[in-house]
Amino acid sequence: MFEKLQALEDRYEDLSGLLGDPSVISSPDRYHKTAKAHAELQDIVDKFRVYKSLSRQLAGTRRILEEENDPEMVELAREEVRDLEERLGETEEQLRLLLIPKDPNDRKSVVVEIRAGTGGDEASLFASEIFRMYGRYAERQRWKVEVLDAHYSGVGGFKEVIALVEGQDVYSRLKYESGVHRVQRVPETEAQGRVHTSAITVSVLPEADEVELVIDPKDIRIDTYCSSGPGGQSVNTTYSAVRITHIPTGEVVTCQDEKSQIKNKAKALKVLRSRLYEKALEEQQNEIAENRRSMVKSGDRSEKIRTYNFPQNRVTDHRIGLSLHRLDSVMEGDLDEIIDALTTHNQAEALKNQGQVPHPTS
Repeated sequence: MFEKLQALEDRYEDLSGLLGDPSVISSPDRYHKTAKAHAELQDIVDKFRVYKSLSRQLAGTRRILEEENDPEMVELAREEVRDLEERLGETEEQLRLLLIPKDPNDRKSVVVEIRAGTGGDEASLFASEIFRMYGRYAERQRWKVEVLDAHYSGVGGFKEVIALVEGQDVYSRLKYESGVHRVQRVPETEAQGRVHTSAITVSVLPEADEVELVIDPKDIRIDTYCSSGPGGQSVNTTYSAVRITHIPTGEVVTCQDEKSQIKNKAKALKVLRSRLYEKALEEQQNEIAENRRSMVKSGDRSEKIRTYNFPQNRVTDHRIGLSLHRLDSVMEGDLDEIIDALTTHNQAEALKNQGQVPHPTS
């Protein structure tokens, strides 16, 4: 591990030198790539330097312990050795975590797609509540949420809602939310007070930049039609709604949230690009995807990941066996304990399976 860390520090020093090279500075693209690689190594190099400093201090204190005859100084040295050994162990564990290959999408914004599943109207109402839960969580994180498309049920819930969540490290926090979310409660329409079970699906896709995935205009068909559902005077009077079909894959995206056809087209292309990017990642990184599934199960829509039990005020994440008896606060966006537990579990599994660690910038 330490040979690997030393190689990373050497690489960091090389990149530091390149950032001051006039030939690199004069090339915006090369400078950007160099600065990005330099920034990716910053945390691990800083932590490695702390580790080396602690190691030197520990070696020096042990020498004092061997050479000192004064009982009081010996006791002080022993206390310092214990403290340094503890700090050194903690720093080594932090270095092991930093060496885990990072998901290249962690820093990205995401497209969240929520769809009602089994349970009819009750499922659509729960879909709207889960969307609100993520909205509350986004507020806590100071992220921005923008609805890209929405289809409503007759009772005011969502049959489907697609939203862009923008901010720092959004994907790293929400990537484990993909899957089937199950709700157990007594619907308002249930006269006999029986608990019903309904389900919705959540998909979290990393937002794809235009430079990452270019869509050939020849590969898409764009249809326009009158928007429907809640709206203003423009509903059913102008062809503002947009449907985009990606011919090679058959992927279809619709958007009618805006009154402007141009804005709806832009939003629909954003969703399509993210979906195609996710498919490309699955095809190109099957090994990484398989590792993730083995760590914290898959995000497949057929996978039940979490149950929200309202009568018992309990939420259970089935992947890690975590149950919290504060469903009310979770529905208000207090998700950090669940997300942190999933992240910690993922890191622990990665450490168990860690073999050859690739270069973080490769």
